[in-house]
Amino acid sequence: MWCPRRIIALTIALPALLVLSACKPDDSPFRVENDALKKQVARQESLVTSLQDGNKVMQQQIDLLNQEIRDAKKAAESAKAEAKAAAEQLEQQLVQARKLTADIKKTAIEQAAQSIHIDQKGAQFEDLPRPLNTVTKTVEEALARNGYQVRVSIKADHKAVIVTERKISNPVSLEVAGFRNLYVIAVQAQPLNVTRLSVKAEFEKLAQGGRILSVSAEETAEIERRLIGEVSKALAAPSKT
Repeated sequence: MWCPRRIIALTIALPALLVLSACKPDDSPFRVENDALKKQVARQESLVTSLQDGNKVMQQQIDLLNQEIRDAKKAAESAKAEAKAAAEQLEQQLVQARKLTADIKKTAIEQAAQSIHIDQKGAQFEDLPRPLNTVTKTVEEALARNGYQVRVSIKADHKAVIVTERKISNPVSLEVAGFRNLYVIAVQAQPLNVTRLSVKAEFEKLAQGGRILSVSAEETAEIERRLIGEVSKALAAPSKT
């Protein structure tokens, strides 16, 4: 049987429960917002992850590009060094080739000068106290002053040979004979800085109509001594001392 006290307590508690049940707040909007925030956070985390992965890939590409740049720079420096070494080697070869060419040319000139034999029989000569180069240059200057063109000129260290073109001097008039001449000159170095000058002339007199007259040995010797005198006089000038 129900106790009157229980009935009374139940009667009091039941309305209270009904009141509490009726006053409980509705949390569904908060739940929706919370779910939305969770989804947003998830999307942001996914985006951050994607960005991080993208950064990693980008950094790898940058590292690869930097490595390629370093490799290309090393290759360029190596190629530059090789090109410089090749250029230096080529320059050395050119220097050697020029030296060899000069040596061959010098040897050929020496051999040519030594092989040329000048018949000095009847030639005039004089030993001059001057170096070979000075005497040779003075001879060339004297020939030029007197209208002689050089046909052959071979110069070596110890010897020089000069052959002129034949110079023709026309007669002053048809009744006066002219002359024509060709010089063969040898310049030979001697001890003690002395140079021997040998001059041989092929002197001819011309008559009217181009007829060649006989010439004495003394006349030819005079033409030879005349050139030696020109050279000696020039060497004695103050500019040559």
